[in-house]
Amino acid sequence: MANMKELTKGIFKENPVFIIMLGMCPTLGVTTQVFNAIGMGAGVIFVLLGSNIFISLLRKVIPDSVRIPAYIVIIASFVTIVQMVLEAYVPALYAALGVYIPLIVVNCIILGRAEAFANKNTIVDSALDAIGMGIGFTLSLMLIAAIREVFGAGTITLLNLSETNRIVITLPGISSSPIRVFTLAPGALLVMGYLKAYFNWNSERKASKGGNV
Repeated sequence: MANMKELTKGIFKENPVFIIMLGMCPTLGVTTQVFNAIGMGAGVIFVLLGSNIFISLLRKVIPDSVRIPAYIVIIASFVTIVQMVLEAYVPALYAALGVYIPLIVVNCIILGRAEAFANKNTIVDSALDAIGMGIGFTLSLMLIAAIREVFGAGTITLLNLSETNRIVITLPGISSSPIRVFTLAPGALLVMGYLKAYFNWNSERKASKGGNV
């Protein structure tokens, strides 16, 4: 039961995007298409899982005085793997994500989980924490991207590897007269603001019900 709690907390109770508000840079930058959100989420899950496991494994070996630089070196190693794999095998996604791939190194979610959790817990718990946080981050990106792409372009892009290797769902009506602002930076902030307001309202509603009970 305790292990399941570590796995699910990042998806709901401690969602890194809507509750803790971390990783806002890639959240707002890459969510123009659902496929981009899935790609970024997969990369973050890989880096989170690898770095959490290694940091938990080495937590008694790394001196406190150099723990942050050590964490960054470990995280950067996994980010380099992600960057090289994407560039070699999924060049279209690599080009779409651009600078946001190397910026995973300084993503507050990854460094925050290393410092707040992996540094103090077992390998199993750290791995479950990484998976839960990574899934929560990915689902958040997909939700924001789906809203922005549907209203901003009238499409849902599930695969976009090349011109001949694409899976794009076109929505009649919306695609002919989309609201272009949703694909721009102001649209990202607008969607994020409304979703954050909803999650705040939902949390307060649950808290008030708990108090009444």
